Amino acid sequence: MTLSSDSLTAFAYKLLTTAKVSHAKAEIVAQSLVAANLRRVDSHGLQLLPFYIDLILMGNIDIQTDGRVVSESGGCMIYDAQNGIGQWISSLCCEHAVRLARAHGLGVVVARESNHFGAAAFWAQRMSSAGMLGIVMCNASPLVAPWQGKDPRFGTNPICMSVPGADTWLLDMATTTVALGKILNAQFHGRTTIPADWAMDSEGVPTTDTQTALSGLLMPLGGYKGSGLAMMVEILCGVLGGGAMCTELGGIRVQGQPMRTSQFFLAIDVTRFMPLDLFEARMRTLVEMVKSSKNAKGFDEVLVAGEPEWRAEEDRRREGITLSEGVWQNLVASAERLGVELPG
Repeated sequence: MTLSSDSLTAFAYKLLTTAKVSHAKAEIVAQSLVAANLRRVDSHGLQLLPFYIDLILMGNIDIQTDGRVVSESGGCMIYDAQNGIGQWISSLCCEHAVRLARAHGLGVVVARESNHFGAAAFWAQRMSSAGMLGIVMCNASPLVAPWQGKDPRFGTNPICMSVPGADTWLLDMATTTVALGKILNAQFHGRTTIPADWAMDSEGVPTTDTQTALSGLLMPLGGYKGSGLAMMVEILCGVLGGGAMCTELGGIRVQGQPMRTSQFFLAIDVTRFMPLDLFEARMRTLVEMVKSSKNAKGFDEVLVAGEPEWRAEEDRRREGITLSEGVWQNLVASAERLGVELPG
């Protein structure tokens, strides 16, 4: 199924508001998910919405709460999400982080007791669009064993950084080789195998079987290095924020208990270091220096972080977003459950 981003955003918005989510909250969730699809990060796009709808309808997520500020000291804030909608809480935390950075040069907000917030890039970009360096991290459902272990302890625990200046540089990476959504996306597309470095079975042995991977473990990025990065994210989110850690988290596929994720938002006011236009010019120079490298054998060009996604967004805004049959059928099921008309 291929539809325009506007049609899909309106459809997602209608599903959420029919599930009694407020207009403002439904709008930000719909925007964040379709933004991921536009960037061809389909693992964090509308594929997630049926999971959200299920959790909302069963009361796993408090759709009424805005959360609350627990403490604010200088440029630092702890925010209690109170099991609210992850995207709504994140939008509030980004606003606080930018406000604190304008006042103090740096603004750090750690939210606890939150829910899935989609792609981290959406939130880092909200801060960079305000002239800040935006850094976002979060802990997540334990699906990854620590290095040399076989019991899940860490989530995909993403790290993201966005810089001011349109289409310059945007890093958004899991601390696993891929996010769980990539394997789910393979399943939705009917693919029975995945690359060898994506996942392991329950004994910690690498597997290429999609179903085995879904009941097994995600592969840490770069072995012990990815495991160390995942724990770093856990410290900055769960430990520092006083929230749930490691095996204390639920997940978007876990019913009957809150997700309890913690999220970290850091805004750095570039103008405390140099004029914003000078920073943006220096970033363009850096990117040009990196891309001036001769191509390695088998490659047509050198790409920097964010570049493939920006190109994908141009294509998908023009040609529409194609959803896999599995994702579309899950959305159809949610629409039928809520009595929402399908987009034309």
